Formats: sequence, structure tokens, C-alpha cells
Amino acid sequence: MKINKTIIIGFLFILLAGAIFVTDILNPIIRPITYLFLMGSSKGKDIMFFGLLGLFLILSQAIKRDIDITKYLKISIVIGSLLLILGIVLEIVFRLQMGIKLNTVFCSMSNTMSSTSILHTHLLKSILGAVLTQIIGPIIQSDINTGVGLYSYVPSIGFLVILLIPILFITLVLANQKRVWFTNFLVAFFSSCLLIGAIDGGMWGTPALVGILGLYLVYRNGYYLNYIVGTLLKDKRLLYKNECIQPSYRNKGLSEVRYIFNRFLPYFIVIFVIILRFTIAFAGAEPDYYTVNIEDIHDNVDFGDIPIEKINNTTYHVDSSYNEMELINDLKVPLNNSCEYYTVSWNAYSYL
Repeated sequence: MKINKTIIIGFLFILLAGAIFVTDILNPIIRPITYLFLMGSSKGKDIMFFGLLGLFLILSQAIKRDIDITKYLKISIVIGSLLLILGIVLEIVFRLQMGIKLNTVFCSMSNTMSSTSILHTHLLKSILGAVLTQIIGPIIQSDINTGVGLYSYVPSIGFLVILLIPILFITLVLANQKRVWFTNFLVAFFSSCLLIGAIDGGMWGTPALVGILGLYLVYRNGYYLNYIVGTLLKDKRLLYKNECIQPSYRNKGLSEVRYIFNRFLPYFIVIFVIILRFTIAFAGAEPDYYTVNIEDIHDNVDFGDIPIEKINNTTYHVDSSYNEMELINDLKVPLNNSCEYYTVSWNAYSYL
């Protein structure tokens, strides 16, 4: 593997990931950027993102012979979609086993507080977190949440689902071999987001949506992306390489209307998925009040300023004016070492 600009840039991204791991000095610069596509970025996500981005760029130069990158990109999209769907199935199975509602956020209080929901799942993250804790536990900083508190609740099928992650990684590497620089970076970027999203957030999380829809965009319209950027920058490498041929649907004798539909199909899918995500969030919301169920709560827990009303031994109501995320985080303080877990009903309206 010859050292070239792509490999050097990849190493620089990995060094950046290492710098983020050992110091917080870069957070004010990095966090506002990664926040946009990593859904409330955290230190752990930032480290994973830049580490994966650098690794994908380096490995994109690994194979000398030509391979069918379009085929492997298609396979990656199928495997990635299956992984995200199974992540949601895992959440549903988990909730059925626990006897809790689908439209709730589950918060485990064993070890450190770890939360999961259908809209933002952390079940697969907990498996990897448990492995990392066993291997490098002493050097994992306290502000990096590994989700290990959920590990004991993961259904057994989760240990099979997570096997798709290394398979997906391999197909993504193969899909990014010897591409022109622009789509090379795009595939590396979207691949990093997809893997992070599959582990932390799931199908309805921002990283997974950016990743899977971005890869589909490159698969369908990579030619046009290269052509537009190549024309703007006057870069002939983006205009005349093998990868930069018109997509097959341009050459099928389609009417102009059907051709435009095919070309813009990825954008229609993006809009549909975003609408579906918000529809699920609002359809499952409980706008009148939050229902908080606390399992095995200790006596005399002081909830402080939280406007909470006890309904029975395990069920409480909280005023709906409370922001959902703030409520989840505020409850972990009085409930630390005072219960096994608690659940909070959704209220998407609290973010408006």
C-alpha cells in the first residue's frame, strides 16, 4: 500500500481521535460541528467518528486490483438497513420481555445510568461497551458512557445481531476502494456515521439516517455529485474516471419524467424517512403528563424540585411542561442507588 495524500489525511484523522481521547481542549471547536450529524455529539462519539473516518480513508487504498465498488456499496446498504431494522426489533423484544410500553425511555440504574428507547436505542452499544470495559476499562474516562448498565437486559438475539457490524465494516471498506477523492471522502464519512448510528441511536437516530441515506445517495447519484463538484473546482479527475459514468437509469430510454424521478428518488426517500420518524415520535407522545414507572424504589427518595406526583407504589406523574431530556437526566440524581430502573413516557411536544 503506497503512501499517498488519502492515507496521510486518514492518519491525521486518527491522530485527532487520539487527541480528543486524551484532552478536552479541542471540544469547543469539534463539538459544534459533530453535533450537527452525530445527534447531540459526545466525547465517545467524536472519538469513534474521527477514528473510523481515518481508518476508512486509509483502508480505501488497501486493494490494488479493481473490484466492483458499486456492487459492494449496494450490499453495504442492504446489510446496514437490515442491521438498523434488527436494532428496532431488538428494542421491541426487550420491552415485551420486560413488560414495559413501547413508547417509553428505559433507564437502567445499575452501574452508571444508561438509557434506551425505540427512537434512540443503546442496546447494541451496551454489548460493545461491556467488551471494551473488560479490555480497557481502567483507561475509559468517566465522561464516556459505554452503556454497560443495559448489558444484563439485552435479549440473547442481540449477540447475533451485533455480528453484522464487522461484516458491514468489511463491505464498506470494499465499497470505497480506489474511488475519486470526493466520493471517497463521502463514502468514508457516511460509513462512519452509519456504524456509529447502528451502535448508538439506531434507525431513528441522526447518525444512522445520515449514514444509510448518504450511502444511498452516493449509490444512486454519485456521478452527479462528482460532476457538479468537478465542474465547480475544474477538477478533471472527478469528470473522467471510470466511476464517473452516468448511472444506468439514464441509459434505459426512460421518459424525462421517469428519469427525473429516478434521479431524485434518494431525496424523496430522505424526506419520507424524516416525516416517518417525527410521526412515530408524536404519535407515541403522552402530552398531558409524563408517566414515570420506578422499579424497586427505596423509601424516602427526595425528588427535590421535580414536580412529581405519586400515583401508586411504582407509578408517578410529572408535569408535561418539563423537557423530556431534562426530566430523564434530572431523575437520575435522586434515583442513584435508589432503584433498579425507571421508565419515562415520550413527550416529543416538550422539544417544541
